[in-house]
Amino acid sequence: MVSFKGAQFPQDVILHAVFFYVRYGVSYRDLEEILAERGVVVDHATLNRWVVRYASVLATVAQRRKATTEPSWRLDETYVKVRGEWCYLYRAVDRKGQTLDFMLSEHRDEAAAQTISSNGLPRACAIDKSGANTTGLKGMNAALRKVGSDRRIRVYRSTYLTDVFDLKFLKYGAPCFWLTY
Repeated sequence: MVSFKGAQFPQDVILHAVFFYVRYGVSYRDLEEILAERGVVVDHATLNRWVVRYASVLATVAQRRKATTEPSWRLDETYVKVRGEWCYLYRAVDRKGQTLDFMLSEHRDEAAAQTISSNGLPRACAIDKSGANTTGLKGMNAALRKVGSDRRIRVYRSTYLTDVFDLKFLKYGAPCFWLTY
């Protein structure tokens, strides 16, 4: 765990300040004012030292605690209306139905399909007849081959696997951000 030995402020204050800086990208002087409004008087130089000292350590701890994903994924895209504009919603779901990643894109192309990889690489992917997903996965396999990796993503087509998760995604606990006010 992260050691706060020798710190002059409580651990919660330091964690809150580092999280706020990293998450929202405010300046140190703005963060100084925000903390002052909450009754914590701290200099912007001290905030800089906290971020330099603790941000990378906290990121490492968070990466270790990240839950592993299933090796088999389902990739799909659909056309949705977001704030009055139509766009493509790409999403990756593991075989247990947990949403791994999603992305909105104006275009249906290879670049959009390749961006869903923040949870590592799957061993196998089920896709429908989407040309963008096929091209994106072929591009990932080519990149793996180019760097000398023996690993490949096995791609298989299954309309039923991706269609079943369409209903589940929209019905149960999915981030329906296009329905927000």
